[in-house]
Amino acid sequence: MHNEARDARHRLRQDEIITAARRCFRQYGFHAASMAHLASEAQLSVGQIYRYFSNKDAIIEEMIKRIIDRRIEQMIDTSSSHHLPQLLAWRHVLNEDDEALMLEVAAEATRNPRVALMMQEADTRIFDRACENVKQEYPGFSNEKIRSCVEVLAVLVEGTAYRRLTPQKASAETLYPLYQQIHQLLFHSEDS
Repeated sequence: MHNEARDARHRLRQDEIITAARRCFRQYGFHAASMAHLASEAQLSVGQIYRYFSNKDAIIEEMIKRIIDRRIEQMIDTSSSHHLPQLLAWRHVLNEDDEALMLEVAAEATRNPRVALMMQEADTRIFDRACENVKQEYPGFSNEKIRSCVEVLAVLVEGTAYRRLTPQKASAETLYPLYQQIHQLLFHSEDS
């Protein structure tokens, strides 16, 4: 019983640190956010943070893991790819904060090999899950066709995340049928 309560307090404190870190990373970026910034935001000392995370990279790694876990959950909940044309055309985002933080991850990955590795691992997790979803939806597709479809979808989704930073140059109503055509092209039967 005592261990369970201690573990629960430990998880709660980690959650508080991650929440504070997310705010700092959004404000300063990963590279410029210092442990002093994180400690101040979390209302803890730097030493207290080190009880829960060995360094800033460990905090980034846990934050990425949580974002990817949420994305995989959302992917499982909406296993059909048929909703993607609408999401892309209207630039819908499931969690704007997560999107911005993952753009920060990408920027930090250009400077920090450890973060680059975290990003590659996160990409592998979500890519593999997306492949599983497509395999369930289109069981007749070869593994190569599935991987190719998921790769194109990843480019579209990630490109859309980046494009959200700029005003949309074409109406969603015009883009929607184009994304539908792309979807139909990707997911036509290999026998056709």
